[in-house]
Amino acid sequence: MDVDDVLRECGGFGRFQLLLLALLSLARLPLPWHFLLHIFLSAVPPHHCRSPHQPTASNLSRDPRLTPADPGPCRALPPSPLDPTLNHSSLPCTSGWEYDTSQFTATIATEWDLVCDRRSLNQAAGTFFFLGVMLGGPISGYLSDRVRVTTLSLPRYGRRRVLLLGCLVTAVFGTIAAVSTGFTMFVISRFLSGLGLTAINITTFTLAVEWTDVRHRAQVGAVCSLAWCVGNMSLALMAFLLRDWRWLQLAASAPCLLFAAACWWVPESARWLLSVGQTERARSGLLTCARLNHTPPPPTVQELEKVSGAGECAPRPSPLALVRTRQMCRITLCSGMVWMGVSLSYYGLSFSVSGLGLGLYLTHFIYAAVEMPGKLLAFLLLERLGRRWTQAGLLLLTASVMGLCCLLTPGEDPALTPNPLIPNPLPGQQVPLLVLGIVGKGSAEGAFTTALFYTTELFPTSLRQSGLGYTSLMGRLAASATPLVMLLDEVWVFLPSLIFISVTLLAAAMSLLLPETRHVPLPQTVGHVEDRYGRRDGGAEATSVTDIALQPLGAGESQTALSEESE
Repeated sequence: MDVDDVLRECGGFGRFQLLLLALLSLARLPLPWHFLLHIFLSAVPPHHCRSPHQPTASNLSRDPRLTPADPGPCRALPPSPLDPTLNHSSLPCTSGWEYDTSQFTATIATEWDLVCDRRSLNQAAGTFFFLGVMLGGPISGYLSDRVRVTTLSLPRYGRRRVLLLGCLVTAVFGTIAAVSTGFTMFVISRFLSGLGLTAINITTFTLAVEWTDVRHRAQVGAVCSLAWCVGNMSLALMAFLLRDWRWLQLAASAPCLLFAAACWWVPESARWLLSVGQTERARSGLLTCARLNHTPPPPTVQELEKVSGAGECAPRPSPLALVRTRQMCRITLCSGMVWMGVSLSYYGLSFSVSGLGLGLYLTHFIYAAVEMPGKLLAFLLLERLGRRWTQAGLLLLTASVMGLCCLLTPGEDPALTPNPLIPNPLPGQQVPLLVLGIVGKGSAEGAFTTALFYTTELFPTSLRQSGLGYTSLMGRLAASATPLVMLLDEVWVFLPSLIFISVTLLAAAMSLLLPETRHVPLPQTVGHVEDRYGRRDGGAEATSVTDIALQPLGAGESQTALSEESE
């Protein structure tokens, strides 16, 4: 008997799992609010230099030869273009800028003049936020898993407590960001709120999957992912109603306190409790599950101790277990590259919503709405084609769409290009480019959803949160680089697209090196992973690698049982 058998006897997927799924989906709603808030917070409206001395000669309109050319948003006209002693060339802005407030009342760009020479600071605000998200991955994974970094044994908090902590951190520092008095304070607050968001992201998905049996894992993953779509579509409505960035930031952060209260009733993962030897707590949660599902009570504590294996007597794997054995090293390296590809393509398309000829809010809503069929298509393919081919196919489709966008558009002045993936589209090409953008956004979201679901199945329970923390770190590293990559359009207008496409294609190739996990029970230990996937590469070598795994197989499990389980 293994953990999946125990869950199946307790209902597998019943009323308990439905209530848990509703709570976890509610906690996932604020994720897109914060991850994509940069689109609206850093929006740059039309602007021009504020000049204290405006030209007063009315003859300027009568004689166009004396009217200087438009210097653009980053240069000012000379004080008196009629004075022949002055150089009529444009001058740098010295008195600030005036902004068009018809679409945005205030953004961080208009608040702190993050335009022209300070344009890079505007994009850097998004980069610092994703750096916080990136560091939040390994931190939340370390706190959630039972790992050892030094000989000193430190307490672990589990999935549930880390989820609560993530909600509180996001609410507190997100609110501080809304009342920031300077750009530095805003960046630091957003950085710290990113730490909490990663904990919410990976913990909610892990809890949902670990409480579900093998048959219903894909359905549970689909519902969790659809919560992202609902939150993303609601972000467009929130941004449309709240045109001031401070109120928008506050509206996205304050509700996290309510989500933290809802997550108070989320139970701890029984899989994790069994993996760390807390059998009595695991049985208590399983007993609640059985009562709500109207099934017989779970096995006794003694029987569950056999399921959990060595429990507290087993050696604690360190984070180096992610790369110490052959199969774990392959999974870790390849999945990290896959996350970089899906993240770079997804946020590259998400941050480029202003070049399709539609309004910013409408385009974002369309991009968010198309994610829903993209997710549903991904989970349909996951059951038909398997995890590996679905991941590779969606990444390949995303790269192809971005390549077609480049072929259909001319490369011109990057200063006139709001969207580096669709540079300066011609009027007759806006409709096909809009269609390509929608298809690309849907496939990118499907690839992102597949990566999260696939990674959850690849790593063992003893290292699942650490593995998700690592892959999240790699993905957020790519996300933090996305705003900076978009600045490379000043070098060559197609250079950002070339980088996005190349990394996406590389991720598609790396995903083909990962093992297939369709209809395979979740692995509990490193030994399970090595024995299950190692034998498929070579029997003798796999056995030797299993012997050096940091955490051995359960005491009541045999090689024959593992063979039947993997089949």
